[in-house]
Amino acid sequence: MKLWGGRFKGSVDKLMEEFNSSISFDIRLFKYDVEGSIVHAKGLNKAGVLSDDETNLIIDGLNEILKETDINHIPDDEDVHTYVERLLTEKIGDAGRKLHTGRSRNDQVATDVRLYLKDAIKDIGSDIKLLIETLQSIADEHNNTIMPGYTHLQRAQPVTFGHHMRAYVEMFKRDLSRLNDMVKRVNIMPLGSGALAGTSYNIDRRYVAELLGFDDVTLNSLDAVGDRDFVIEFLSFSSILMMHLSRFCEEIVLWSSREFDFIELDDKYSTGSSMMPQKKNPDAAELIRGKTGRVYGNLITLLTVMKGLPLAYNKDMQEDKEALFDTVDTLKICIEVFTGMIKTIHVKKSNMETAAKYGYMNATDFADYLVSKGIPFRKAHEITGKVVLYAIDKNCAIEDLSIKDLKSFCDSIDVDVYEAIDLKNSIRNKKTIGSPTLDEKEFR
Repeated sequence: MKLWGGRFKGSVDKLMEEFNSSISFDIRLFKYDVEGSIVHAKGLNKAGVLSDDETNLIIDGLNEILKETDINHIPDDEDVHTYVERLLTEKIGDAGRKLHTGRSRNDQVATDVRLYLKDAIKDIGSDIKLLIETLQSIADEHNNTIMPGYTHLQRAQPVTFGHHMRAYVEMFKRDLSRLNDMVKRVNIMPLGSGALAGTSYNIDRRYVAELLGFDDVTLNSLDAVGDRDFVIEFLSFSSILMMHLSRFCEEIVLWSSREFDFIELDDKYSTGSSMMPQKKNPDAAELIRGKTGRVYGNLITLLTVMKGLPLAYNKDMQEDKEALFDTVDTLKICIEVFTGMIKTIHVKKSNMETAAKYGYMNATDFADYLVSKGIPFRKAHEITGKVVLYAIDKNCAIEDLSIKDLKSFCDSIDVDVYEAIDLKNSIRNKKTIGSPTLDEKEFR
């Protein structure tokens, strides 16, 4: 069955039919196509196009199709819209052929994709919330677990593992905010825009939109069928979220190595080597890190598809769905696997604290101590650098140096310096909002 055969004398080449077909992937929109068709029938009824009997027959037929159809079976139809119309016509007869009145596949597919994406956003939003809750729980458990903070992947200043977890909480909160903000642009209904110029039937679009759960209707028919900004925005959001997950995964990979030895992954989220029996590989983290490129690729795919298209609809836009569906699937499994992985990690507290102690990360606190004694910061910075170099030569921490050794660098240094450079005090004494204070009050 084709929805457009009347114009053609000859048949379409078999290879072209396969090339043109989208049913293998847009079958995922089946539920949404049926739901949109049910409401479109109600709109046609309100406009006087369909009688009550025809409307009821169509709606009953569509509901039966929704219950009966196995979408795991891929039919030979050109696309999901053709498939639904064929099933309906086979079930109820000629009344099914009236359903497409006042509607094009152009506004139909745009509506289907928006309905699909609204559901996907809800599911992914729930996954992100669970991830945030998991990280917050881990952070609360490790408010007093001291670890090195890094810049340039060099040990910099002491922080807590809880503070490090909350850094990612902030990232994922921004992701959730972007996702929630996107809804107002997704939740606009294009149905009723026709192929590009609306329809001569007096369909009450706002009535249809309300029945489908949309907040409003599109206001320009050309833009409505030619727009995929909402898909691009979702792919952009997804790319940013995957970037955050990938950064986190990079740290998981580093921390689980013997060189860092800060954490151990649970066996549930690790794999081994086929050759080296001793190996425990962080494959869950590495796969998520790798799949980030896949999501980036989907974003670039659709940006490239859309960049040269004149208004309104063009067949190029059929390429939006595989990129969108793949991103939704990838995003969901990555968030779910990551949440399970991070929830089950074993944190090696003593290794973290030892790394913090011998990383000279209290050097800034030492300089601040000198400033409290009236020494200008730039001079204090220079003195501290010499103290650190001396401690490195002695193969010890700053706090292991004697007061005599320290006074040799500056007479203003006294025994109270040890309290000032204690790692816990270094964290506890931070005053500014957002600092890694041990009680993390600003995050509660």
